[in-house]
Parts: sequence; C-alpha cells; structure tokens
Amino acid sequence: MEAVKTIDLVMLVDDNDTDNFISKRIIEITKFARRVEVKSSGKGALDYIKENENSAENLPNIIFLDINMPIVDGFVFLYEFEKFNEMVRNKCKVIILSSSDNKRDIDKIVNNNHVIKFITKPLTEVALDEIKLNNI
Repeated sequence: MEAVKTIDLVMLVDDNDTDNFISKRIIEITKFARRVEVKSSGKGALDYIKENENSAENLPNIIFLDINMPIVDGFVFLYEFEKFNEMVRNKCKVIILSSSDNKRDIDKIVNNNHVIKFITKPLTEVALDEIKLNNI
C-alpha cells in the first residue's frame, strides 16, 4: 500500500471565526497537517498566496475555502486564483468547505478546474481521512 503523504500546510479561508476554530482543532487533533494558516477573508488568503507565490514551502497544499464571505467570496477567490502561476495552481488544491446547500452554487463551484472536492461544514475527521485516503 502506498504511504500517505504528510500534508505540510493547510489554509482555512472562512469569515466565521467559530468555523475556523473548529476546523483548525480537528486538523491539529488528527495531525492532518503540520501547519494551519487561518485567513478570515478571501482577500487575506489571496494576499498570503501572492506574498508566497515564489516560495513553495510556504504555499498551502490544501485550501479549505468557504463560498459565502463578504467582498471576496469563494467565486471571486477562484477567479483570482486562476491568475497565479502554474506552480501555485498545481501545488494548492482547493476544497470547498461550506454550509451552503444551494445546488446552483455547488454545481458552479465544483465545475471549477481547481476545486477537487466539496465538503459540507463542519469539517470532520471522516472527511479528513477520506482526503488522505485519496491522496489529494
């Protein structure tokens, strides 16, 4: 069986502090990733990626992205994400972590090339296990 690779850095992008706290704790408890970077806005996340776009070790392996946020929501984030260089787009896998059950939103976002999965909040150990199992 193939060894599961350790995830170095995960980024949580959500304007809800409680959701970020819960997600960060479950990631830490399960040792899903070595580091967790929390951004409370899509703009904060884009700024972080821009600052680190030439430094692969500081780029997240996985970005857990909420859809519904003020100003820079998940859709705007993905639109801007497209503009990053290939190294960034290949390294950072985007997983939508949302409480939205709006089918139109979900369909629109899962059809984005950079979105590899859609998870309904809250983030759980089962969801993290599934991600690791699929070697995402």
